[in-house]
Amino acid sequence: MRSPLLVVGSLGLDSLKTPTGEVEATLGGTAAYFAMAASLYTDVWLVAAVGTDFPPAYRRALEERTVDLTGLQVLDGETFRWSGEYGADLNVAHTLEIHLNVFSEFHPTLPTAYRQAGLVFLANIQPALQLEVLQQVEKPSLVAVDSRDLWIQMSRDELTEVIRKSDLVFLNDAEIREYTREANLVAAARSVLALGPRLVVIKKGEHGAILVSQEDGMFAIPAFPHELVADPTGAGDSFAGAMLGYLARRGGTDIGALRRAVVHGSAVASFTVQALGTERLAALTMDEVLQRCRAFRYLTQFDDDVEGVWEKGT
Repeated sequence: MRSPLLVVGSLGLDSLKTPTGEVEATLGGTAAYFAMAASLYTDVWLVAAVGTDFPPAYRRALEERTVDLTGLQVLDGETFRWSGEYGADLNVAHTLEIHLNVFSEFHPTLPTAYRQAGLVFLANIQPALQLEVLQQVEKPSLVAVDSRDLWIQMSRDELTEVIRKSDLVFLNDAEIREYTREANLVAAARSVLALGPRLVVIKKGEHGAILVSQEDGMFAIPAFPHELVADPTGAGDSFAGAMLGYLARRGGTDIGALRRAVVHGSAVASFTVQALGTERLAALTMDEVLQRCRAFRYLTQFDDDVEGVWEKGT
């Protein structure tokens, strides 16, 4: 059953430089990557704030992907801007400049229809703002949250409150280690699950992702191997968008659906990294995603006869 998916996060203008190229003031922000990925599967309701300088072309790009912008606040001033650079190690982004601009005044206000959302994604924004959203939604069937090192360090107690009220937590490997103070990723995931969520997804960049469930154990998938990666910005947000978009379209969270959703998340993220900013994601089709999912299945499949030439009992 296709149901709208609510995302609350940031929209911004990103300037990027990587070993393969550079771009100025391109569409960016957590909500942009998430919404473009999720919109391949279902309608998306987006809540964020931009300034009066936000390009109309970027607004149209989102609306053309069935992203509803009724909840987008246009505030007097300039849009959030981030400037970053990647060196040879694409796992590390070096922030050159960051200007919050109107995002510093942002308080999410959900339109009436949005309060009925079944699936809610709280993107990487201040935990206090995430809590404001949770006070407005009525009976969501699944609440997913993402965060980052800054909020772990500055707003740990509020972040813990958000996690306690969530069903699914997305963190990368460094973040979950920092938050739980556990070096082992499985132990770290169990520590987060002990707070109340049913599911944890650990994003491992070029090494893939791990889903850890309260009831159904673990599922791991590699990242799709590319010889050339253009820009990893937004890969984690597009992973989450595709994963939750798949679940919203399917209408269930049984373990089989969750595993397939992780595959879809990895597939969409593998396209995101192939161009600068949201360029590849904006042009992505479901046919391409399904083809990549089949490639993942082939990549990870092996013969049932794991004993090979060894005889049983010897």
